[in-house]
Amino acid sequence: MRIYFTFFLMLILLAIAFVFGSQNEQIISLNYLIAKVDLSIAAAVSLFTVIGISIGILVTILWRLIRKGKKALAKNRSTEA
Repeated sequence: MRIYFTFFLMLILLAIAFVFGSQNEQIISLNYLIAKVDLSIAAAVSLFTVIGISIGILVTILWRLIRKGKKALAKNRSTEA
């Protein structure tokens, strides 16, 4: 049930981000370390939303792998003793 709620919440947030972006057709200039890009606000919102979701998924996967590894290590230590 929790996964459905999370998925539904993510869809709502994505819809809000894309609606906001589609209503703003102004061009903005993004300056980053080695380059400069001119994008519409819709493209920038979409880009940063996808980057944020990707980083969140990667952090969650890494966190679960580390947690799983710690549990396996604790189990091995308890069976050895």
